[in-house]
Amino acid sequence: MMQVRNSIAEWAASRQALAGSTIGFVPTMGALHRGHASLVERCRRENEIVVVSIFVNPSQFDDPKDLERYPRTIESDLALLKRLGTDEVLVPLASELYPHGCRFRVEEVGAPKVMEGTRRPGFLEGVMTVVLKLLNLVRADRAYFGEKDYQQLKAVTGMVKDFFIPTEIISCPTVREESGLAESSRNILLSRKARHKAASLFHALTTAADPDQTRTMLVAEGFVVDYVEEHWGRRFAAAYLEGVRLIDNVPLLERTAEAHASLP
Repeated sequence: MMQVRNSIAEWAASRQALAGSTIGFVPTMGALHRGHASLVERCRRENEIVVVSIFVNPSQFDDPKDLERYPRTIESDLALLKRLGTDEVLVPLASELYPHGCRFRVEEVGAPKVMEGTRRPGFLEGVMTVVLKLLNLVRADRAYFGEKDYQQLKAVTGMVKDFFIPTEIISCPTVREESGLAESSRNILLSRKARHKAASLFHALTTAADPDQTRTMLVAEGFVVDYVEEHWGRRFAAAYLEGVRLIDNVPLLERTAEAHASLP
């Protein structure tokens, strides 16, 4: 039977009873979709105990309006997690995870600031800080992250290695709608028309010859482009549609294969 823990003290007490079992962990900000479900399903297959957290992390938002707008669907989230066979759901309060505000933060020093690191000041630091807190609380054998947020995944993987955290970070492929649009909690903020158009983001990433052409294609479709860049063998883009910020990335090899498939 799924248990929902709303306080850290309650979770700490229940965590003691899980000693000796393999524990898998999926950290989320809620507004769950098929992408999250795929992480939980893999976690279920590979571990005896499945733990999911739902926490909209204030320290990774540089815009208070964006934090306020972020979708919150706790009832449907819990119903989905129950159907997926989740054992424990941690739903902490911000006042517990940050009892003294964001007094301490994790920061990657020396790495070049690119993409989210430059466009969203404090974002990656906020992600790494809250993930470190959650990993210390859950003490999981494995934690599952999607590749849609690849820069975030890369930062977390490096942090875990450098801090000798005994949790294996599992990278999972991006889950997409039939149109190619990457599953995202922010998709529900789009109108039906914009959601259909949003699939152009994936199309541009996979068929354009270079970042400049990708940008041109997105602008032509009505996107306000934040960036298109290539790093770590992947092409990344962030763009706004109806004021909603969408991000996606694809391996460059996948882009080449897609482009060849589209040739007559």
